[in-house]
Amino acid sequence: MFKKVFLLLLIINLIGCKQKESVGSKKVQIAFMADVHLQDIYGELSDSEYKGVFNPKTNTYALARTMQSQLESTRLFNENYFAFIAALDNVVERGIKYVVLPGDFSDDGQPLNIRGLKRILKEYEQKYNIQFIAATGNHDVVKPFYQDAGKKDFLGEGGKNQPIYSKEGMFESENPSYLKPIITKDIAKLGYEEILSELADFGFYPKKTDVYWETPFSTYNYKDYSFKKAKEQADILKRNYKIPPYKTVMPDVSYLLEPKENLWFLSIDANVYIPKQMAEKESEESSNYNSASIGYNNVLTHKKHLLTWVKSVAERAEKLGKTLIVFSHYPMVDFNDDASDDIRELLGENKMQLHRVPKEEVASLFAKAGVKVHFGGHMHINDTGVRKGLINVQIPSLSAYIPAYKVLTISENEFDVETVVIDKVSRFKELFPLYEMEFNYLKESKAKNSWNKEILEVNSYKEFTNWHLKELVRLRFLKKDWPKDFKDFFLEKTGEELMILAGKTLDIDVRFSAWTGFDMLFDLYRLSSADALAIEDIGAYRMKEYKELIKLYKAKFILLENPTSLEMEFYHFCVIFEKFSNGEPTNHFKIDLSTLKISEVN
Repeated sequence: MFKKVFLLLLIINLIGCKQKESVGSKKVQIAFMADVHLQDIYGELSDSEYKGVFNPKTNTYALARTMQSQLESTRLFNENYFAFIAALDNVVERGIKYVVLPGDFSDDGQPLNIRGLKRILKEYEQKYNIQFIAATGNHDVVKPFYQDAGKKDFLGEGGKNQPIYSKEGMFESENPSYLKPIITKDIAKLGYEEILSELADFGFYPKKTDVYWETPFSTYNYKDYSFKKAKEQADILKRNYKIPPYKTVMPDVSYLLEPKENLWFLSIDANVYIPKQMAEKESEESSNYNSASIGYNNVLTHKKHLLTWVKSVAERAEKLGKTLIVFSHYPMVDFNDDASDDIRELLGENKMQLHRVPKEEVASLFAKAGVKVHFGGHMHINDTGVRKGLINVQIPSLSAYIPAYKVLTISENEFDVETVVIDKVSRFKELFPLYEMEFNYLKESKAKNSWNKEILEVNSYKEFTNWHLKELVRLRFLKKDWPKDFKDFFLEKTGEELMILAGKTLDIDVRFSAWTGFDMLFDLYRLSSADALAIEDIGAYRMKEYKELIKLYKAKFILLENPTSLEMEFYHFCVIFEKFSNGEPTNHFKIDLSTLKISEVN
């Protein structure tokens, strides 16, 4: 009898050890793909016969946006469809079984795009046993409730703009570059309820196979958990909070998921939709709400219950020995390598997305709540932000430069974070014949500020996103963000002229004359977007030249008694460039979870 009891206890102990190995010594891997912005270019409208524009290269129709619209946006709309497939195939090759989507998995949450995303995720789930775990972003649930909407810049017949809207009368124009609008409900923007209904299987609702699942509003605990209780309390009508001082009731779709023993995924819904004028009544009119794009600064003022819940989750994870993976759509730490004050001095209060920079209080409060490492998106950049007690890992976007995703490898008391660049995308040039048609139309109609056709000569997807950023700087950022006097002074000067301005008059390397101020400003944006991964594209020698110029000018600036406004602006530019060049490791690094020290992996 004693031997039987001993053997039974031994078996139980071995099973427990095996479960712990699933997260510890066995090294679980998780892929993070933020800001996919999927537009289902080959989807079908359910209530319209319109198929899109015909592509002679593939003999198919495509619901694609114009190249002009892509190059004036911080994200691609079309080619990222192929990049997402390539990234998922890369995940399959690596044998990764968990893929986290920290928001903006769709492009504005239209039925067309949500169905397309669901179709793709289900295919990879069923074929390769991959589990997808998501959080909503501001381009998924654009407003909390359903709203009629549309886009005026789909690519149409003859290279013209094809407006597509969900309701008659939403777009009217006598401009000959616009075709007659197509009307379909599949282009409306869905609210929380509709999106969760479609994407229920990707973390937003519990499954029977889950070890554990809860929301900030759950009344059960880990010991008395059952799927039945979780399912009952997962109803979106039971996952609501009030936004003080308003009476409006708003969904919060945060959740905690344990898909396998000892692995906890904490998905924070940091979307905050502040009512415009509704103190007296509740409303489900989406027009009455502001955008959620600011993120955690509004969480601190209007969604305080999340801090209490996150602290509870972190404490329980520690007590129960769970590995806690925290993610959301928005960053918790300044993503500008601490250059935000200099950007503000140079460009003004709301340029270069400064309104999205989280306050220092955000990192402080979430660190006190027990969050050690947070994975975020939203900014389309590759960055690592460090504050006392908290590390924020910014995941790049597959729809922008530099196109990449992150792989987290979990081992005992250590996170290994690697950035995987998606360069080879087999089908990314599939729509280029349509862009040729668009370009020819723009040329014939003598359109102003049209895009550079050289972008169609690229050979890789990464090169394509590099061109996208370059055109974005030219067509949008320079116009909206940069002061005219600085542009006039800086953009056309050669590196040699800038060195002379900085005080060097002899022995200037001839290579300084090979680049201009515009090149340096573009490289500032490349560093901001890709961090150390941009240096390969910029070139080590060019970076050396930039550093020499900055060092020389900073030394000169210190001696100026009454610097002019242009001298001040150039100084701040140099400081910003220098800070973007010297951030924390971002490409491949390890985090010691006991000390939160980061070490670069070469």
